[in-house]
This record gives sequence, C-alpha cells and structure tokens, in this order.
Amino acid sequence: MANSEQSPFTDLRYLSEVIARKNFERFALYVMPSLELSPFHRAYYQALELFARGAIKKLIVTVPPQHGKSLGSSQLLPAYLLGLNPELKIALASYAFTLATKFNKRVQRVISDAAYQNLFPDTCLKSGSRQVAAGSYLQTSEEFEIVGYGGSFQSVGRGGGLTGNKVDIAILDDLYKDAAEGNSPTVRESVWEWYTSAVKTRLHNGSQELIVFTRWHEEDLIGILEDKEGVRVLGSFSEIDPDYTGWYKLNFEAIKESEPTEIDPRRYGAPLWPERHSLESLEQRRALDPFRFDCMYQGHPSSKEGLLYGDNFKTYDTPTGSDEIIRKANYTDTADTGTDYLCSICYDVLKGGQINITDVLYTQAPMEETEPATAQMLLRNGTRAALIESNNGGRGFARNVQRKATAAHVEWFHQSGNKESRILTNSATVLQNIRFPEGWRLRWPELYAHLTTYKRLFKANKNDDAPDALTGIVEKEIINKNNRILYMG
Repeated sequence: MANSEQSPFTDLRYLSEVIARKNFERFALYVMPSLELSPFHRAYYQALELFARGAIKKLIVTVPPQHGKSLGSSQLLPAYLLGLNPELKIALASYAFTLATKFNKRVQRVISDAAYQNLFPDTCLKSGSRQVAAGSYLQTSEEFEIVGYGGSFQSVGRGGGLTGNKVDIAILDDLYKDAAEGNSPTVRESVWEWYTSAVKTRLHNGSQELIVFTRWHEEDLIGILEDKEGVRVLGSFSEIDPDYTGWYKLNFEAIKESEPTEIDPRRYGAPLWPERHSLESLEQRRALDPFRFDCMYQGHPSSKEGLLYGDNFKTYDTPTGSDEIIRKANYTDTADTGTDYLCSICYDVLKGGQINITDVLYTQAPMEETEPATAQMLLRNGTRAALIESNNGGRGFARNVQRKATAAHVEWFHQSGNKESRILTNSATVLQNIRFPEGWRLRWPELYAHLTTYKRLFKANKNDDAPDALTGIVEKEIINKNNRILYMG
C-alpha cells in the first residue's frame, strides 16, 4: 500500500510535470508560478500551443502595448519549443538588436532554471551541469545551442543577418519601434525588403512563422501580408484546418468593439485586461489621441488620409461671447441595436450661421435611462426645439421625452435617406459650420474618438451614430432650413 501511495501516478508533482510538458499554458505557470493569466492570456497561450504543436503553420497576433504579448511569444514560447524538440533552429527578430538580445538572455534563464530542467532535462545549455568539450557549443547573448542536439536560438535586430543553413521557426516581435518608424515609408519599405531577403530565404517547406505586433500603420508588415497573401481571421480554434499553410490572425482589442467570438467572448465595450488596464484608463488614452489608439490598442490601423473628418473640427471658447444666438435646438439619433449609441446633441444656432455644440449625450445605456437623461439635458440647455429620428422606436422615445421636457417642442421624423451617402456628402458642411467647445475631447471622449477616427470607407467603421447625428444637424439647419417638415421650431 505504501508503494502504491508513492507511485508517480499518484504524485501531484509528477502529474503537474506531465501536464506542463503537454500544454503551453501549464508550462508557463510551472516555470513561472507567479504568472497572472487573464482569460485573454489563456486564449493567447492556447493559440501559441497550437502553433507549437504545428496545427498552425503561420500565425499573426496583434496585441495592445503592455499586455504581456512578448512574455508569451518571445520568452516562454522559444523555451517550450526547444523542450519539445531540441533539434529546432529558432530565430527571433525585433526592431532593435539590444531588445532581441534581451529576449535571448531571458530564454536562457528559463532553460537554465531548475523547474524547466525538471520538465525537459535533455534541453540544456553549455553553462549547465552537462559536461561538454570547451568551445563545442555556442552560448552568447545573440545565440545559443542545445548541448547534444542540433537545436539553437538566434536573436537579431531588424535588418540584421540570420546565420546558419535554415530556420525552422521565425518569431518576429515588434519590428517597428514607435510611431515615427511605423509612419515612415522608408522604414516600412526597408522592413519588407529585409523580411523577404533575410527572413524568407532562411525558411524551408516545413518552417513556421509567428508575427506578434502592436500595429502602427495600415501598410506595416502585417498590412502588406494581408494584402499580398491574405489571412484567415480566427473566431474559434475549431476552425483551424491542419492542412492550411497560410496565415491565421488573431486581433485582441483593448476595448472590445468587434463581434464576440469563442476565442474572445467579451461583451461590447469590455477591456482586455481589466486588472492592469481599466476601461477608464483606456478611455483616457483614447481621448488623448483617438487615431493612434485605434491603431495601437484596437489593432485597426488606417492612414489619416483615409479619415473623413480627422481632427479638423472647429472649436470655440466657452461661453459663446458676443455671438448672437438665434435658436437653441437639439438633434437626437436613437440607438438601433445593442451596440449602437444614442447620440443626442444640444446646440446653439448663431446669427452668422455657425452651429455651436453645447451639450452631448452619447451612450449605450437603455431607453429607461436615456429618455430622462435626454429630457434633463434639454431643460438644462434651455432647448426650444428638438428633432428625433423615429426609425427605431424614436416616436415613443420622443413622446416620453416631451412629457418630461414640456418647455421644449419635440418632434420626430423618419429618416429615409441613405446613411452612407448622407454622411459622406455632407462631411465638408459639417467641418465648415459645426464648432465644438474647447476641451471637448476630454469632455466627451467616446464621441471625440468615434468622430476623429471615422473612415471614408464606410464598411471599415464600427460606429456611425455620431457622424449621422452631425449630418442630421447640418441637414436640418443649413441644407433644409426652409423645409417645414424637417424643422418646425
């Protein structure tokens, strides 16, 4: 009985080691017990496990800054791969040689640790306990070899050469240092040239590629590969075809704005790693630079040339000063679906024709909250006339607002015009005639972000509620100001 109890099959430590050899997530927790893994990290590590096992041949993962992407891809994964197969030749590249060598040293520390040696005793370095002939195996900050095997790990900076006859696995981790590099056509061209001439030439039919980036530009390496080779976006790991040799892609948004998937089932608006990066802190970053946030944190890069408005809205000092106000009005676009925003905008029409935005309600809250909030905003701003789109329950919404804000004249109408055409056609009029108060990006950060990152390519946008409301205002006050059907104030 005693022998049975001491059997390795009942030994929890033994079992944990067995599992850690077979699963990347459990491996990571075994060699780094203090590691904190969120649901996002578990999904990310599952993708890396499938890559390590060869189920995915070529994988692109885009992750926001400071979310632990490099720990998984460039420190733990190479060690895990060499444990599974000490014959592998792995190459890792980053934007700088110093960063690449830092990754190399960290991989060496993992392999040299006692916990790792418990799992993979055959995978060891020259400095380990195994007796080897002096100078027979490399171990530097740039490259090391596995004692007794043909495997190796080489790290280079972008533009550096890859020595040796072949590369079995290439890992590219952030090939662009910052926005200046990402936005430089020269740097982007040099990255592509280096990738095709230095990286691709070292690969063979059985090679695998892993690209883990924070996006900087729509024409970075990932953008070019998407254009030239195409990618399959993964929504579920069950979609993986073991015979497919092309690119799979995962994009983890800092704030969930795409449709929920099995891999990323977060609800709309949920942060990726709330324990480290709260929704409030992310929204603050978005407010400072929505364009860059959409690129770096959301993984949706675009050129500023492709933006409809950009950061070109006019502003005014609060209060309006000597400008004569001839009308205080409101335009409201009610939410169509659960992911849409109610956009209710109060504004002053000035004698000179300018329209000053004075207050905004921009929210995904339910009608039982937005109806009284809209009414309170009308009363607070002294609004005399409010127009509400009735396409999606707007008529009932308007009636309830009217009951609560009796001082305002509230009416509704059905919007039959094509939304895309209306927004695009009237964009110049919006920029010319509408002014926001100074500091509006901090006052209404989501509104600011959705307007300033709105793209000319209509299908590329996830939210069009704010542009639709501004378009409705200029249609009402400027284009159709004499149309008594649209405005009876």
